[in-house]
Amino acid sequence: MSLPVNVITGFLGSGKTTLLNRLLAGDTLGDSALLINEFGDVGIDHLLVEEVAPGTVLLAGGCVCCTVNGDLRQALLDLHARRERGEIPAFRRVLLETTGLADPAPIVATLLRDPQLRGRYHLGLLVTVVDAEQAQLQERLHPEWLTQVTAADRLLLSKSDRVQPATLASVQSRLAALNPSASQALTQQIVAGDQLLLGEGVRGSDPAAEVQGWQLFGAVDDSRHGTAQICCLEFDRPLDWVAFGVWLSMLLRCHGERILRVKGLLDVIDSPQPIVIHGVQHCLHAPVHLQAWPGGTPRSRLVFIVRDLDTHQLRRSFRAFLGEVGQAA
Repeated sequence: MSLPVNVITGFLGSGKTTLLNRLLAGDTLGDSALLINEFGDVGIDHLLVEEVAPGTVLLAGGCVCCTVNGDLRQALLDLHARRERGEIPAFRRVLLETTGLADPAPIVATLLRDPQLRGRYHLGLLVTVVDAEQAQLQERLHPEWLTQVTAADRLLLSKSDRVQPATLASVQSRLAALNPSASQALTQQIVAGDQLLLGEGVRGSDPAAEVQGWQLFGAVDDSRHGTAQICCLEFDRPLDWVAFGVWLSMLLRCHGERILRVKGLLDVIDSPQPIVIHGVQHCLHAPVHLQAWPGGTPRSRLVFIVRDLDTHQLRRSFRAFLGEVGQAA
C-alpha cells in the first residue's frame, strides 16, 4: 500500500517547528513518521523514548522521528524498509518538514518520478506555514516565499496574535489572491488529527469536496498580483484527452518553472466522470476521477498560477490546441 507524504514548508522563521512541537507534545501524530533536517531543531528530548536506529528515534506518542541527511530519496526508502522489517511502528503517513528556503517542486518531482518511491509513497498534501507578521516583507524580498505559497494545498498562518486584525485580514486576502484554490487556517486552530495537516487532498476519501474547495467554479479570471498572475481557461465541450495531454506536456516542458501551480477539472470525450489534474511547476500528479460533477454541470476549467509568463500567449496556445474541436470559452 502506498503511503502519503505530506510536505510542511514555509519560509525561515515561519513557525513550522513550533507547530510540530505543539503537535508532538500531545498524542496527535502517533501513526505518523516525521522527517526533519536536524533533531536539534525540534525540541524532542522530553519526548524521546528510545533510539531505534542511527538518526531515528521513537517518541512517547508513538511517532517515529528521523533526520534527513541530504538524500531525501534514501531517507524515505530506509524508513519504509525499517517499517517492513518491523523495526519501527507501522506508520500510516510521513510528514516531511522542509528547510525554510526550500522550493517544493524538486520534492514533488522526487516523489512522482522515482520508480522505487512510487510504489511505496505518494504525495499527500503540501502545507505552507506563513508568518502573518513578516509575510508582506518576505513576499517583496524572497522569491522562495512565492513558490511555497503558490504550491500549497493548505495555507496555515502563524503569529496571528502578533498582528492587528486589519493586518491579518490583509495578509489573508493577499494569500487568497495569490493562491485562490488553497484553504486557509490559523496554526493555533490546528488540533489532533486535523485534516488540514493530515489529509490527502484529492487522493483522500472525499476528492469532490477538495475540488469544490479549489473554487474552480468561482469568478477567477486573469489578474496580476505582483510577480504572480492567475489565468483561467474554460471550454464547454468535451476535450480529447490525448491531444490535451500533448498540449499540457509541451507547455510544462517549455515553461514549467514559470507555471507555479496548475489545477483543473476536465470534461473528457468518452469519460462519464470528470477528471481532476493538478501539479506544481513541471510536475503533474496522476489524474483522479470523480464520481460526479461538483455543481452538476460538465465544463472544463483550468486555473494556472504563473510567474513571468504572458497569459495572452498561454491563451493563444490553448486556442490553437482547440482549433480542431472548437474555440475556447
